[in-house]
Amino acid sequence: MKRVGLVGVTGYTGMELTRILLGHPGLRLTKVTSRKEAGQPLQKIYPFLQGTKLGDLEITAPDCTVLAAECDLVFLAVPHCTAMEMAAELRGLGTRVVDLSADFRLRDHAVYESWYQVPHTQSALLAEAVYGLPELYAERIAGAGLVANPGCYPTSAILALYPALAAGLISPEDLVVDSKSGTTGAGRKAGVGTLFCEVSDTFRAYNLTKHRHTPEIEQELGVAVGREIRLSFNTHLLPINRGILTTAYAKLSPGADLEQIRACYQEFYAGKRWVRLLPQGTLPETRWVRGTNFCDLGLVTDPRTDRLIVVSAIDNLCRGASGQAVANANLMLGLEEGAGLPFAPLMP
Repeated sequence: MKRVGLVGVTGYTGMELTRILLGHPGLRLTKVTSRKEAGQPLQKIYPFLQGTKLGDLEITAPDCTVLAAECDLVFLAVPHCTAMEMAAELRGLGTRVVDLSADFRLRDHAVYESWYQVPHTQSALLAEAVYGLPELYAERIAGAGLVANPGCYPTSAILALYPALAAGLISPEDLVVDSKSGTTGAGRKAGVGTLFCEVSDTFRAYNLTKHRHTPEIEQELGVAVGREIRLSFNTHLLPINRGILTTAYAKLSPGADLEQIRACYQEFYAGKRWVRLLPQGTLPETRWVRGTNFCDLGLVTDPRTDRLIVVSAIDNLCRGASGQAVANANLMLGLEEGAGLPFAPLMP
């Protein structure tokens, strides 16, 4: 068993990581941290752990020296800025890190500073960090000491568009990505905007033209075409707990048709178990991926407007955060990528 630690156990991503690691055959959660809840057993804040092997695990204050001594790998489920300092300290102590914040996702520190409005104090580590999307970077992840776990929205958007862009079947100009997320994407910290009465029985857009995941999507899709791209990324808040549905629109290249595009996606994702191309005529739904690491894709071409429409669905907490982090940790520690990850959706 490989020993892992979790910094930031009390947030939604920390909760989801705990759920997944509870039944993991190759990873043992040995340290969990929270400054606010230090001294409490884990089952005190998560009663669903009563009677399990993790229930009595004591929450401690984060200490990188202790974490490095007792863990083979540490998950950082803490806000940006906080993560970069801890990652640097842990890497200095020789410990592998999966960072679930945005601190190492963007390869250019100036881009990070522009979008997040804070200085990047550990920009020297950016060259070491590997973007943690296994479908694109599995080999590099396996040899990495620091993995930047992708954002939830970018995961859904990049997987939706990357194959068609890389094959030249769609134009990289005038891309539009329209995404909707459940409210857990906003985090567990209390706020008026995510109160039950503010999100129930309504649907709203937010952060139009300025969502911080925009440069992350542009960065990775730019890799697919070998140059910088600009796209329109628009986000909305769904009145559901968890899940992301993304609809992406792109202009078809001359001669490209649906049969050719489906063949491209089937070939690109062959052997990549966590991406499912649904049968023609079936479009993804969030309920089919809830609690799993799957990304479901549906493809439609519109001959009237000459567009490709790609619909993708993921669980923002699992595939968009904690499940993907576990897949990355599996690769980093020499385990099978899918070890411990749930296949069956949470139903109903």
